[in-house]
Amino acid sequence: MKKFVQIMLVTLLSLMMAGVAFAATPGKMDLKVGEEVSVCNCGPSCPCHTMSMKEGDCTCGNKMVKAKVTKVDKDMTYVKAEGWEKPRGYNTQGKYMCACGPSCNCGTISQNPGKCVCGHDLKPVDLKPAT
Repeated sequence: MKKFVQIMLVTLLSLMMAGVAFAATPGKMDLKVGEEVSVCNCGPSCPCHTMSMKEGDCTCGNKMVKAKVTKVDKDMTYVKAEGWEKPRGYNTQGKYMCACGPSCNCGTISQNPGKCVCGHDLKPVDLKPAT
């Protein structure tokens, strides 16, 4: 009986992990209110809107700033950093994402091509459904 329970637990965990892996959208950051994320500090007129889980430079070449998520609404996340008068909106679905592979945890996305915070090139996000 003990062996059966262990097998069932392993099977259940495997199915859950597979579901999460297939449910994840490439180049999308799933953030929650209260989380910290690094974002481009250039302001709303900057087209890069780079976001990352680690600090570094955004694709436009400027330093990113740590910000706290204040609101999540569909594909938009609103964050507020020290010195900002009000929260700024960032698209959580990037047109480009870090190409460093599954072992990397920088989670960089951007609306412009360039380098991610870990130094690898950003690759275009392919959102076409597999056929």
